[in-house]
Amino acid sequence: MSEENLPDDTRAEYGAAYSEHPERLGHPDALPEYAERVLEVADLVPPGRVMTYGDVAEWLEEGGPRQVGRVMALYGGAVPWWRVVRADGVLLPGHELRALEHYRTEGTPLKEAGRAAEGHLPRLDMRRARWDGGERAQGHT
Repeated sequence: MSEENLPDDTRAEYGAAYSEHPERLGHPDALPEYAERVLEVADLVPPGRVMTYGDVAEWLEEGGPRQVGRVMALYGGAVPWWRVVRADGVLLPGHELRALEHYRTEGTPLKEAGRAAEGHLPRLDMRRARWDGGERAQGHT
């Protein structure tokens, strides 16, 4: 998928890393194979549910949370990025309000923030929001 084909609001997140360093990708329209696999898993997460970076790595049986986080930082704008999260449920720094809007729209379980919470932003209720792959996990290879 080229940057020109991305919606305007997605291009801002996806496009900078993509267009500034196309040599990292070999060909501007090609994603690294691992990145494609991470994005495919992110696309499987249903609305209102989340997977952690570590969950995605475990699903793929390759890499780790940091590698998944890197893929999401570089290419995640092309998928529902707000559904791949930190294990502690803290909203993605710099994207908290956009993510929160998605979570509220999708009915993702949240824990309201206490007074001491920075910015008084809620966290994800990981116990209730976390998705393990369900039935789709059975077809996973």
